[in-house]
Amino acid sequence: MPLIDMPLEQLKKYRGINPIPEDFDSYWEKALAEMHSVDPQISLVPKQSAADFAECFDLHFTGVGGARIYAKYLRPKKTEKKHPAVIMFHGYSGHSGEWSDKYGYAAQGFSVFALDCRGQGGRSEDTGGVKGNTQRGHIIRGLDESPEKLLFRAIFLDCAQLAGIAMNMPEVDAGRVGAFGGSQGGGLTLACAALEPRIKRAAPSVPFLCDYRRVWNMDLAANAYEELKMFFRLFDPQHIREEELFTRLGYIDVQHLAPRIKADILMGTGLMDIVCPPSTQFAAYNKITADKNMIIYPDFGHEGLPGFSDAVFEFMCGM
Repeated sequence: MPLIDMPLEQLKKYRGINPIPEDFDSYWEKALAEMHSVDPQISLVPKQSAADFAECFDLHFTGVGGARIYAKYLRPKKTEKKHPAVIMFHGYSGHSGEWSDKYGYAAQGFSVFALDCRGQGGRSEDTGGVKGNTQRGHIIRGLDESPEKLLFRAIFLDCAQLAGIAMNMPEVDAGRVGAFGGSQGGGLTLACAALEPRIKRAAPSVPFLCDYRRVWNMDLAANAYEELKMFFRLFDPQHIREEELFTRLGYIDVQHLAPRIKADILMGTGLMDIVCPPSTQFAAYNKITADKNMIIYPDFGHEGLPGFSDAVFEFMCGM
């Protein structure tokens, strides 16, 4: 196996190097208090579908900062008792995808919620001055202002808020709600499970948003992490503020949220990943104290992992 990061035995012990802010815990407690104070003003609009086993809805709710957040919502027809639910998170700059790729879970008796991240490729608002799509640059959005202005703070809270909305649906069994996604979706899966501790099972693959300084030190601030390099080039070309900036990024570093997770975890990781290096993923995984299992793909990178979606389906069906 070629070596692009560190040997597997070292990966299994690696704990991350990005600094954590001293007030990290109180920062997120205040953020959650703000989220809980928001009136979500939930709207459900039926969506026509040929599927005879599921009802489909456009779901909107109000998140922190007043943004209207969109999610697809599917629920099985003709169910008399409460049933489990899954929440799906998409990759960076993408959107919640097609209705049809959620039908398998709905046919199995799950409610399905699929989030559009604010300001990315879907229908959720980014209220930072404009509505609609802002695509990339979300890691560094707000980095030169107060930590409360970091955009991923709001996105993490949207994930947790949607989980709470799912659990409060009268047809959903709040004790059997899971979450999954890949890349950004993997990072958001971990953030959601950390900020909404009632999540029962979480299945991230190749998670993004972990251990920014490790990415920088490996000279992999490219692709999804390219904005880190761009920020330094534009606003701190001599790296005078490097320690300050990486510490501020620590507020939205998923590895620091990982110890909060109570959900059972199934993670998929490719050891050839040069977009989200394996060490950054292990930094988060190694800090999870809940029941966990990692499926390792030695020859795969930042891509679909063969058989992992099937493993996630079996994992969620076991709730």
